[in-house]
Amino acid sequence: MDEPSTERMPAAIRRAVEEYAAGYDDLGRAGSLAIALLERILDESGINYLTVTGRTKSITSFAEKATRRGADGALLYPDPLTQITDQLGTRVITYVQGDVDLVAALLADQLILVDDRDLGQETADEGRFGYASRHVWVRLDPQREADPAYAPLHGRIVQVQIRTVLQHAWAQFEHDIRYKGTIPEEHRSDFDRRFTLAAGLLELADREFSTIRDTLRTTPAAAGGAPDDDPRLEPRELAAFLAGQYADAGWSRADHYEWISGLLLELGVTSLDELGDVLRPTLAWRIPERMDYRYPPGAVRRLDDALLAVFGTRYVELHGNAHRVELLRQRLARLDRSTS
Repeated sequence: MDEPSTERMPAAIRRAVEEYAAGYDDLGRAGSLAIALLERILDESGINYLTVTGRTKSITSFAEKATRRGADGALLYPDPLTQITDQLGTRVITYVQGDVDLVAALLADQLILVDDRDLGQETADEGRFGYASRHVWVRLDPQREADPAYAPLHGRIVQVQIRTVLQHAWAQFEHDIRYKGTIPEEHRSDFDRRFTLAAGLLELADREFSTIRDTLRTTPAAAGGAPDDDPRLEPRELAAFLAGQYADAGWSRADHYEWISGLLLELGVTSLDELGDVLRPTLAWRIPERMDYRYPPGAVRRLDDALLAVFGTRYVELHGNAHRVELLRQRLARLDRSTS
């Protein structure tokens, strides 16, 4: 990676850039760990999302930002190592706007929230259409901060951009055209108008997608046929069943329905009637209160906790749960404590 020349920088900025460059490999490891942590938190919650990606700010980009000056000629970031807060940047893409808010609430619950800005709402408050993205800055909670496994993230702040897929498409295209491309001056006002129009149309589309999803939550879905030789519950049938079982829960990722269908097979549950019999007693067990959810869990997470309550240690020890045994034991202990 090419490193910028520091010869003409103020001494303090030069030292900051050199320190940033010296620790850049460690920053890269922290970035990879931040992505894995976000995915783990989102998957555990059962919230539906499309992707989690990330990047570490390049040395050149850090140096350029560190040397920016305001209209009065003063440095905008006199202490760039602490004031430039997008050194670790991650992005969560969801399908609908409601899930943007859920992700923000989840991260505030699971990590330490440093700052939270809804740039889309700020734009709307100004009576305009345009860039829409929720930006939150988080750091490790005390428990993870004390865990050696998270050592690369100790003391670091992670910026998380949360957008719907439509907001992301607009932002990427607008950035490539407006900031990376060359817009002839005679087309500038026309392009501004067209970007604004597109932003308004995409906001409308986001609202319509949300309405479609909310309607599907309360409408029985037609069951798709599973292959005759596959004894597992068909994921679409399971999704429709859970939408009725947990009407207040959000949809989970499509692959999560398939995953928990495999766990049900390990338990010998291969029909919706059998699953209904398993879950019937849990309706009186007040599992949401016992788990003390501080964010709205997805449908698969609700089912996951119900199966944990019914089968206990047997569920923890299923082959499909081998990657999260300790986590399930902690949740089972929480269920047990709530009844003592």
